Amino acid sequence: MHAQSPSVGFLDTRVERDVAVLTLRRPEKLNALDVATRLQIADTVRKFGTGTRVRGIVLTGEGRAFSAGEDLSATPTSYSEVRTAFESFHDITRAIVETKVPVVAAVNGLAVGGASEITLCCDARIGTPATEYYQPENARGLTISNASSILLSRLVGNHALRMVLGSPRIGAEEAVAIGLLDEIVTPQHLLTRAIDLIVEWTPDDNTTALHLELLRPRLDDIEKAFAREDIAAQKSWESGVFSAGIARFWSAQNT
Repeated sequence: MHAQSPSVGFLDTRVERDVAVLTLRRPEKLNALDVATRLQIADTVRKFGTGTRVRGIVLTGEGRAFSAGEDLSATPTSYSEVRTAFESFHDITRAIVETKVPVVAAVNGLAVGGASEITLCCDARIGTPATEYYQPENARGLTISNASSILLSRLVGNHALRMVLGSPRIGAEEAVAIGLLDEIVTPQHLLTRAIDLIVEWTPDDNTTALHLELLRPRLDDIEKAFAREDIAAQKSWESGVFSAGIARFWSAQNT
């Protein structure tokens, strides 16, 4: 069974085998996320996450990237704009953690910054040989968000420090080895495997929603992480490091 819903912005939504598949479709920009798209992701996750419409949600991207993260073409001119950007990332995490159904990230390619952080609160992360994680914030004057200050350590332990501070590119095999990915499949089987996993996790007469609530990180701990991350972002902005980092990014792109 396959049902297509109207696409909004860069987000395409369809339902396949009673699973909602949310696809980022902006491949020419490596699926970079603007604020409107992030708000739409959170809204769509909440719409499908009640447990009354579908048995689970898959989040993936089109093309060679899962997502390049924050769309830096919309450079903030005030801390208020920075806060709005951070809050839209945070709200995706809230939406996913509050669902009554499993959420699986089908990480089809490069996952950068805030987009890679979105996958951390999902219940599983499935990749392909092309999957790659990259956290460039530290050298760009940006700070981490999406409650990744606790979620990343929860998944990969001490590897979180080198991922954030050193910004290495983490390929698929290493991602599996450190716990960032759960498994690797061929690109043509990625969505099928993600949907299969949700079907496996939601048998008839299940208590999946109760177990998700028990096994996921607590929302109050996530909110405390958000508060700390917002303070870090404000300090980065007020010091001038944030603006300087964005300027260096665009200078490098134009040379």
